[in-house]
Amino acid sequence: MSGGLALGSAFVLAACGGGGGTTTGSDASGARSDATTKPTTTNEPAATTTTRAADLAAARVQLTPIAAVPGAIALATRPRDATLYVAQQAGTLLAVRDGVIDPTPVLDLTAKVLSGGERGFLGVAFSPDGKHLAVHYSGLRGQTVVEEYAVTTGAGGSGSVDPASARQLFTIEQPQANHNGGQLAYDSVGLLYLGLGDGGGANDVGPGHAPQGNGQSIDTFLAKIVRIHPGDGRVVQCHSGLRNPWRFSFDRGTGDLWIGDVGQNAWEEIDWLPDGTTCGANLGWPIKEGTHALRSAEAPGTIAPVFETSHADGDCAIVGGYVYRGKKIPDLVGSYLFGDNCNPRIRALRIDNNGALTLQRDLGIEASALSSFGEGNDGELYVLSLIGGLFRVDPA
Repeated sequence: MSGGLALGSAFVLAACGGGGGTTTGSDASGARSDATTKPTTTNEPAATTTTRAADLAAARVQLTPIAAVPGAIALATRPRDATLYVAQQAGTLLAVRDGVIDPTPVLDLTAKVLSGGERGFLGVAFSPDGKHLAVHYSGLRGQTVVEEYAVTTGAGGSGSVDPASARQLFTIEQPQANHNGGQLAYDSVGLLYLGLGDGGGANDVGPGHAPQGNGQSIDTFLAKIVRIHPGDGRVVQCHSGLRNPWRFSFDRGTGDLWIGDVGQNAWEEIDWLPDGTTCGANLGWPIKEGTHALRSAEAPGTIAPVFETSHADGDCAIVGGYVYRGKKIPDLVGSYLFGDNCNPRIRALRIDNNGALTLQRDLGIEASALSSFGEGNDGELYVLSLIGGLFRVDPA
């Protein structure tokens, strides 16, 4: 596929030796409720309450094909807009309406984007008021670029993006070609969050990496989730110790932050930070890979993953998803969906109020070359495949 990800290997995320986040240490506490309707970081209020406890073990789902978008790598929705906006790695943003792909891109960044391997058009998000679009892409030198565009409402309620309104919010050089991160997400007050990898290579070492690793260095935005204040341009280090956070999301029902962090050579991990966690959480990389020693067996002050999975089980590059808050599948409510680029199985897990894993299961659906998940305005979830395009998770 021209300009696409390196599909013959362990996806864009596992190139150059893979490398997992790492964490250990403290507990994560916070009250959680599957029936809450607290608005947090999404465009629409939480969509679901249930009359009985959701039972993940009983959930039965299927994947419904929506649109065969080549190189689909990220999905965004806009408030009060039924359009699904799908980013292609090569640099275009397409509109999908009722399963039909509009051949005219909403935004064409191909002249600005260096695409291939782990580079390309990597993230997209609309502001809570729908008036701005943020994009994250690899510039022509391979540098990370985040831009914001003005959006107006056109015919049928769809968004129209003004290319001339481009405003750069953030940029940083990338030491190596891999571990660029990608995810963008606005919170409910319009602050923008960006996930950045550790700069590439393996083990967080080499040119462009701090002696202690970029994951543990306060002198770089690499290996961090950063918060961008679009109004005044301020950029704040929020959470550290990440190798390559390939997709994070805020639970629209609770505000909790979920992060899929791609592993090194042995372990993939999912991290959880309850709503109310202030900036400053250290998720451990490169001290540990998952809960396992990499540079040290001890990692005081860091936070352990709520789930990890071994490469021995066929995983190599975790793809973080969303907590399901839709209405169609009551037994899935409150469960976090995720997958892996090397392993086609889509899985789900549940945790208790203290972040302890209570159940993890294979949902019985598969997506080869999984690249991302997406969330509709109604809380229903989508699956993106680099070779299969866009699918929706539906009841079976």
